[in-house]
Amino acid sequence: MAKKQNKLKVMFLGGVGEIGKNMTLFEYGNHILVVDAGMSFPSDQMPGIDFVIPDYNYLIQNESKVAGIVVTHGHEDHIGALPFVLRDLDVPVYGSKLALAMVGHKLEEARIKNKKLNTVNEGDVINVGCFQVEFIRVNHSTTGCYALCITTPRGVIFFTGDFKIDHTPIDNKPIDLTRIAEIGKSGVMLLMMDSTNAERSGFSMSERCVYKNLDNLFAQNLDKRIIVATFASNIHRVQQIINCAVKYNRKIAFSGRSMINIAEMAYTIGELKYPREAIVDIDKIGKIPYDKLCIISTGTQGEPMSALTRMSQNDFRKVVINEKDTVILSASAIPGNEKLIYNVINNLYRMGADVIYQSISEIHVSGHACREELKLMFSLIKPSFFIPIHGEYRHLKQNISLAKEMGIPEANCIIPELGYSVDVDKKGIVRSDNVPSGNILVDGSVVTDDSEMLLRDRRHLAGDGFVITIISKNSLEINPPILIARGVRIPDKLSDDLRESMIKELTKDKVDDDIQGIKQMLRKLIAKSLLKELKKKPMIIPIIIEN
Repeated sequence: MAKKQNKLKVMFLGGVGEIGKNMTLFEYGNHILVVDAGMSFPSDQMPGIDFVIPDYNYLIQNESKVAGIVVTHGHEDHIGALPFVLRDLDVPVYGSKLALAMVGHKLEEARIKNKKLNTVNEGDVINVGCFQVEFIRVNHSTTGCYALCITTPRGVIFFTGDFKIDHTPIDNKPIDLTRIAEIGKSGVMLLMMDSTNAERSGFSMSERCVYKNLDNLFAQNLDKRIIVATFASNIHRVQQIINCAVKYNRKIAFSGRSMINIAEMAYTIGELKYPREAIVDIDKIGKIPYDKLCIISTGTQGEPMSALTRMSQNDFRKVVINEKDTVILSASAIPGNEKLIYNVINNLYRMGADVIYQSISEIHVSGHACREELKLMFSLIKPSFFIPIHGEYRHLKQNISLAKEMGIPEANCIIPELGYSVDVDKKGIVRSDNVPSGNILVDGSVVTDDSEMLLRDRRHLAGDGFVITIISKNSLEINPPILIARGVRIPDKLSDDLRESMIKELTKDKVDDDIQGIKQMLRKLIAKSLLKELKKKPMIIPIIIEN
């Protein structure tokens, strides 16, 4: 009897059908390779949630198989979940110097010690279980970004990670197209490619294009304090802002915890360069003339607790915005964050500042490949099969259309969704049984995967409020029921009627001493009355005090 062959499975726990939360698994026999473990911003349907990470219970259930985690680069949507994953799994992690410096800082903050962080350089080849992984330099909006050539027992997979083709990058290290072409000539079974800009025609602009526009803005605002908001992990952008500030003889202050931490880490490992004497602590900017200061801040997405948002609300004592400020938002909106961002912009205008943002000035370029760059990757890799990754469903669909244009049969392509498991070898690619997937919600330091119940309760409270009734069961005449309402207004007459109804029900002879039964009766009584009179369904919490 022929020996049963193991299947190569590709599984998707995040980053498909959505922006962010990237996490992909490769499984063969008793080995699992994890690529990236990121987070995403909560939607407006997730009240009170700080961020979202993938449901990684499949990894916990198969802990003995997990051979290691490879991170393509150090953006939050690729490493943000690692403090949680590594709390549960003791496995090695591989990535660039900057990416692992950021991971190490996160682990230190989470008080997770003795984790196996292994720095890799471009061109390195490592073994992770039965998988061989080669790291190929690509361009993106930060340093230390890699595509992965994954050699498996069933064939070669080329995984682009987030990438663009920039011939004039800030660090003078263009994408390694020569090595990518060599890999393509050797034969690639499966291409998995970034889809974020699959709707955009042409080529993405070089990061160097931003410098000219930033330089012009600095030159036009010589008499103003300049505040530039960008992603802390966009090291190339931060470097260009620093270069402009130094050119115009301005001191530089970093604002926002992540900006301060990442700037220091990047400087320490040589990925960010600036004269130390140009840096001033944000707490000491009061001594610097307005026209001699540049503040580099977090808050491009209108995050409620970010430095720029707090400035826009006059809730940041270190920086008070006024007509002497020019604020530059050097980033694009992540889908879903537009309302938050425009609230910040409007508030900054109200406070007297001039505000420069992408709609009115080219002060941001994307770190993701547009259609012509994606076509070039197809032509170099020449894969037998294709799976688009990193994007909403529309982005993935557009990337499939490109694949067909480039000669890949539609039957050889799969659009993945969360939980998909795909079996692939040189003979074909097919859907398999789904794996557990979904969202884990992070609220402060509290983690819950019981997301539906948590969000249902929060939406209920946000929409209808809550009512607490406090009753001293054995002394109703002396202590009548107390009603406390939050998020719903109960008119005085209705409050009086409810108290009378509760006293009437509680003094009936048939009422026994079953506390839970009494609470249930009170909930029904109050709920029925409020629905009838107010058309509201608040959460009702009875408290019974026994004297």
